[in-house]
Amino acid sequence: MSTPLLSVENLAVAYKEADRYARVTHDVSFTVEPGEVVALVGESGSGKTTTAQAVIGLLPDNGRIDHGAIRLNGEDISRWTGKRFDAIRGRQISLIPQDPTSSLNPVKTVGAQVGEILRIHGERDGKVIAARVIELLARVGLSDPELRARQYPHELSGGMKQRVLIAIAIALKPQLIIADEPTSALDVTVQRRILDLIDELRRDTGTAVLLVTHDLGVAADRADRIVVLQGGRIQEAGVARELLAAPQSAYARQLLADAPSLSAGTRGERSPHPLAVIPASEDAILVENLVHDFHADGRKTFRAVDDISFAVRRGTTHAIVGESGSGKTTTVRDVVGFGRPTSGRISIAGTDIATLTGEALRQFRQKIQLVYQNPFSSLDPRQTVFSIVEEPLRNFGRLDAAGRAKKVNALLERVGLPEALRQRRPRALSGGQRQRVAIARALVLDPEVVVLDEAVSALDVTVQAQILKLLDELQRERGLTYLFVSHDLAVVRQISDTVSVLQNGKQVETGPVAEVFRNPQSPYTRELIDAIPGQRSLAHV
Repeated sequence: MSTPLLSVENLAVAYKEADRYARVTHDVSFTVEPGEVVALVGESGSGKTTTAQAVIGLLPDNGRIDHGAIRLNGEDISRWTGKRFDAIRGRQISLIPQDPTSSLNPVKTVGAQVGEILRIHGERDGKVIAARVIELLARVGLSDPELRARQYPHELSGGMKQRVLIAIAIALKPQLIIADEPTSALDVTVQRRILDLIDELRRDTGTAVLLVTHDLGVAADRADRIVVLQGGRIQEAGVARELLAAPQSAYARQLLADAPSLSAGTRGERSPHPLAVIPASEDAILVENLVHDFHADGRKTFRAVDDISFAVRRGTTHAIVGESGSGKTTTVRDVVGFGRPTSGRISIAGTDIATLTGEALRQFRQKIQLVYQNPFSSLDPRQTVFSIVEEPLRNFGRLDAAGRAKKVNALLERVGLPEALRQRRPRALSGGQRQRVAIARALVLDPEVVVLDEAVSALDVTVQAQILKLLDELQRERGLTYLFVSHDLAVVRQISDTVSVLQNGKQVETGPVAEVFRNPQSPYTRELIDAIPGQRSLAHV
């Protein structure tokens, strides 16, 4: 029997808290064979990133390996010093980190950063390094690699930055690449291109991949084997196709049930929405021929939104989808009154918002509320949960202190936040709990319309499922209208009744979600749908 490329044996990792160490992984064991893709799957706190950090010797200063072994080509590297790891990082093991923006040095050119890995491992000839840098940037699919080498990270898109990190990771043709959530922050089509690139490089070079992801759809499509982690323990492991077809653990079954990308049906097909009781004439949102131009340097005009029109019936959910730069954010800002369109008409609950200014506009915003993508940055860190939700009532002079307390407590209970959390501050909450606070704050003024801007994109799949369920229940209870902005078409398919697809500021398709997904008319829409992770698995499971 041949020796595995990587063998993790009964790994236990602990972090120091105050004056004691607490274990976060317990007896984790798995192998990775040459050329194989093994996915570590689980929610935040499951131990998957900690395990990956231990493999490449990058545990935080307060972390340590309590017991177990990590064998690379049969040699135990688990107790190696940082200096010994430096000799193999890049050459034998490489890392593709999650966030390309924070992983690249903003004051160094792209070429200098790709070339650095070559210098670290002994290459001294500047001409050789320069030629190899251009070769690597071309290899990862960057157009005009000579130009890219001279540029700084801020001049590149998210997908381009991730390709730069991949170029660094493959520079020395390592035996193993650890890909830690390599596409979680990317548009669905860019995500697909990056994953295709990693697959192509793996096939060309025989490099194995340890894929760390919370997206079971990605794991299902790309992995040969899947290891499911929960609470630092392996719940289940096996061949990807077999595990997906017949998961043995309750936790794996829950992950599968919660993964939008592994559900083929649309909202209407699975759970009919009571649209029939809503008169067609009752549009909560009406956008007609929306145009928004931005002016640069006083002369140049950039058209971010070009003649977009859609209507959203009261009590339903309309999704706006498209890649970065498609015009989603500009459209939403105009709808909520934060931006002023160049031309066109926006009507919210029968009111033309272009006619509103000053105090009238401020008062009107009670009818339309916004839930942001990142609840942590949108919540005041100095305030308690109770105060955050109460503040809009204070700002608009709603109710006395007793009335406010009654309303806030009832709403916090409704969104699933127990009384024990209400005097905590945002930093003491989980991501899902913070998003529940943001939703409660948006609802406390009893709005008619709620705009959700990538409101679940940063959440683990099970937490995401809980928030989506909560949003659906609140909509049915309160007759809310949602404008749901997302790059995740799997989620859009699950939650939305109608959809508008934007590309480069233009609306290329709009209509009922079931129809658009079943029979897309635009090649771009087809490309977006085809890029949803998990498609391959649905075809075989």
